[in-house]
Amino acid sequence: MRVVVTGATGNIGTSTLRALAEDPAVTAVTGLARRAPGPGAVRDTDPAGTGKIEWATADVTDTDLVPLMRGADVVIHLAWLFQPTHRPAVTWDANVVGSGRVFDAAARAGVAALVYSSSVGAYSPGPKDRPVDESWPTHGWPGAAYSREKAYVERLLDAFEIANPGCRVVRIRPGFVFERQSAGEQRRLFAGPLLPGRLVRPGRIPVVPDLPGLRLQVLHSADAGQAFRLAATGDVRGAFNIAAEPVLDSAELADIFGARTVRVPQRGVRAAIAAAWALHLVPASPGLFDLAMEIPVMDTARARTELGWTPRHTAREAFTEFLEGLRAGAGRDTPPLAPGTGGPGRAREFATGVGRKP
Repeated sequence: MRVVVTGATGNIGTSTLRALAEDPAVTAVTGLARRAPGPGAVRDTDPAGTGKIEWATADVTDTDLVPLMRGADVVIHLAWLFQPTHRPAVTWDANVVGSGRVFDAAARAGVAALVYSSSVGAYSPGPKDRPVDESWPTHGWPGAAYSREKAYVERLLDAFEIANPGCRVVRIRPGFVFERQSAGEQRRLFAGPLLPGRLVRPGRIPVVPDLPGLRLQVLHSADAGQAFRLAATGDVRGAFNIAAEPVLDSAELADIFGARTVRVPQRGVRAAIAAAWALHLVPASPGLFDLAMEIPVMDTARARTELGWTPRHTAREAFTEFLEGLRAGAGRDTPPLAPGTGGPGRAREFATGVGRKP
């Protein structure tokens, strides 16, 4: 089996390549990315030295993808641009138009199966006190570009399935995906250069806001990679929610940080984020905060029973590992994950403007 993976140098991409390389059913993997990985990443994604993985430079917005996909059995589409949140036309072009080009290329290349990385962020607002399954509407949250784009791509996939009934389509909908080596990238994308990583440790953060709607589902990147491997190699179709236990709420986060919870108005927290985002002090938009407060809690039973997926890490372990990575400045030898991507002293992040396209 030959598998092509877009967005192969990112957080989920590197874990997916490693999972595929270890699967005896997979004979070859082509990792596509806008920028080539370093030698460390090549070794890291194939630690057993199987020689299955090859790399190709490709941009989903303008590269001719058909030759790269021709002869593949499965395409796994992971490529996604989170920033710049201040220029949504840029992310729309990369994420929506780019995804459409990937789907079209897969159809033209005659690929038998397409696996797409959707998200909990594609779901419409839902309950926090009970989990919802994959039938919950995927209309997104209109105030966040990320959610709008994820929801729109779900509609592109609906049309793709109608036009290509012979292609097996799988939609993986993860919660928040963390690992130690993704810490630098996620800090750049969401917190910005002003966050001092050394302070993110137990005892240094005295309080955690007690927000009743804050309930986050988290999983480890390695477990996400295994879910994509199972979707690529198994005889499954449709959508699968993936997340680990427990759901992280304010009390869980306070326990992780050794802090206490303090009830604060949600409106005040949002206003502070909105002001910081408007001043380019943080890259995460207030719409992303709204999204986190509105998304439902997902039921992961179908992934466990039909996909055969069981996470090896708890949500708490994944998040704690991420915090350790923040303190250590951890990363991988790929452009998105490399610790030095932001430049010395994070100078490149400041010079380009927080949340703007470099």
